Parts: sequence; C-alpha cells; structure tokens
Amino acid sequence: MNSQELMAIEDQYGARNYRPLDVVVDRGEGVWLYDTEGRRYLDCLSAYSAVNQGHCHPRIVKVMREQAGRLTLTSRAFRNSQLGLFEQDLCELGGYEMALPMNTGSEAVETALKAARRWGYQVKGVPADQAEIIACVGNFHGRTISIISMSSEVKYTQGFGPLTPGFRLVPFGDAEALEACITDNTVAFLVEPIQGEGGVIIPPDGYLRAAAALCERYHILFMVDEIQTGLGRAGHLFAHQAEGVRPDVVMVGKALSGGLYPVSAVLADRPVLGLFGPGDHGSTFGGNPLAAAVAREALRVLVDERLSDRSMEMGSYFLGRLARLESSLVREVRGRGLMIGVELQDHAGGGRRYCEALAGRGLLCKETRGNVIRLTPPLVITRNEIDWAVEQVAAVLEA
Repeated sequence: MNSQELMAIEDQYGARNYRPLDVVVDRGEGVWLYDTEGRRYLDCLSAYSAVNQGHCHPRIVKVMREQAGRLTLTSRAFRNSQLGLFEQDLCELGGYEMALPMNTGSEAVETALKAARRWGYQVKGVPADQAEIIACVGNFHGRTISIISMSSEVKYTQGFGPLTPGFRLVPFGDAEALEACITDNTVAFLVEPIQGEGGVIIPPDGYLRAAAALCERYHILFMVDEIQTGLGRAGHLFAHQAEGVRPDVVMVGKALSGGLYPVSAVLADRPVLGLFGPGDHGSTFGGNPLAAAVAREALRVLVDERLSDRSMEMGSYFLGRLARLESSLVREVRGRGLMIGVELQDHAGGGRRYCEALAGRGLLCKETRGNVIRLTPPLVITRNEIDWAVEQVAAVLEA
C-alpha cells in the first residue's frame, strides 16, 4: 500500500489522539527514516529521545533477536536470568543502590509518586493521605490521570476530571517560589532538568543545586524526571549532572531500550525503594527478560560509543550553526547537548507549518508549545548531517 492508502486506514480506524505529519515511515537506520515510497528523511525528533542510539542499532537488534528466540516473558511471579543483571548494570552506571523496572515513562513517574508518598508516611511521618508533591508549571511527566493532575496545561486536563489531589505547582526555575511552597506535608519536589515538551526550557544556572539544597534542608525527596533528558541527550549521562547534584530519585526511560522496546525504571537508594514490599507495586511486563536484555545492550552502546560526549560536541556545533541564522521569524535558539529548541516570533504563526515545510524537504521534527520547533536528532548524527539539516531550516525560516 502507498502512503495515502495507509493514512486513510489509520484515520478511519484510529482514535484521533495525535496529529502526526503526513509522512508514513516504513524503515529506519541511524539518523535516517524512509517512507513507504522510499523517500529519505533526517530524523530530528528521535521519538522524543527514545532512539538516542540511532534507529535499529545493529548491536541492540542482535541482542533483541537472540533473547526473543530464547525467552520473552515470565512475569515477576518467577525470576529470570536477565533482570538482576539489568538492575545491576543500571544501578552501577547511574550510581544508585536500587532500581525498579517498569515499561513506559508514565509508569516510571507513577512509581516515583507512589515511592514518594510511601516515604512521606513511613519515614517523614506525614499524616495519612495528606502528602503533597510539588511540581513545576509547564511540566510534562506523562498522560495518566494522576500525572495530568499536576499539569498546568488545560488541554491535558480538560474533560478528564475529577483530578487526583495532592499536587502543588511552582514556576520552573524559581527556587524562592519552591521554598515558599514547601509545607510540613510536602514529601517531594518533582522536576525535569530541562522542560522538553514545555518548549526546551533550560532553567537558570544553579537552580537544580538550589532545589536540591532546599529538599535536603526541609527533609523532602528531590526527584528528577530524566525520561527525555537522560541517557546522553543533554550532553551528560543525566542532565542534572551538569550542576553536580545527586537526586534522591531518578526516572529513566525512552533511550533505555534504544527505541526497540518499552523499558523504564526508577533509580533510588535503599531508604526509598526499599520501602516497597511484595505486592505493594508491580507490572506483568516490568523487568521481563526481553526488556532487560535489550536495555543492558542499549546502555552498553551508550557507554562504548561515548554518546554523552558526542551529544555535547555535536550539540554545541548544531547550536552554533543555528544561532547564526538570519531570520526575522526566530526569537531564540536554545539548548543543551542535542536537545535544541528554536522559538519563533509571534508573527511567525506557530511552528506547525514550518515543520510541515521541513518534512517536504526531508527533515522531520515537531513543534511544541505552539511556536517552538524541537530539534533532537539521534546522538549518532554527524557534522555533515547537521550542516545539511541547518540548510533545510535556513531555507524554511529565511524564505
């Protein structure tokens, strides 16, 4: 079938919860995607950082095929030969004592929320059912009812109430506002080190350090959502490492499998994750042998290919090239590593039409918050490929 036929089928039978660009991708390799007609596109979205290692990385694919032919799922009713090794690899790489594997990013965040409340009641001594968790205006942590209950975006919450209580919001990047919001019932502060879906918003220097210090002072958990920003995307293994902080809880996902399989996890030390007992929390697929084997190899690829360093180097080059664009449409270019946003002026009319124009030129990206074009290619991108990408952006924005 051709692209038009496939899009018609999707539009007929699929719920309209997304508004994708009209490109039907059929194959991927490295930084490149190919549609059903064989046209080639440079991927500058990376499935929201899920394919940091590049599409269909041969090492990860090989491990996935081998494990899929051996054992895929047992549930956690039984042990399997890959789970403990995955947890060990992730803990040793991340520097934490324990890991709790799940599947999607939202599940990792939900797990962290439950861990924070459990810690608040059993360790901090907050009265039953009174725990409060502080999050930031403009956040994006997922789509479940509890997670959207701490969203400031009306489009994420409208029509889905009643929402889950127990969340308070403060401006992103404002440590004074965070301190003013803390109460005796506060058990955690949850933050993205860079707000990706929020428009690639980078907080002021020192913000994460100040937040970590406040959490320590007031005896609350400092929880960092690294699902999009982690595993090399922002030039470090975790984006929070740019400020030298060590959160109490870290959520990871997306690139944890190199884009081959849903894998996520929560990292923390024993005083937090050790509070879970048998039956307190779980997932049929969480920590399955296929996911564990794939994630182990995805982590090895990140380390062996030094993709965090590559992200910092290529990101600096990409940012430098974009910063030299001469366009009245561009308000600001910002980013860290290969997490880059091009914010457009109000008179540009939003980012969607420019993303559509870029797709027509063979570059795939996505607008966010209406007027920000997000550019987040796989970390294996080369300078030549960046040069070509900048040429396409310039042609669209300088026209």
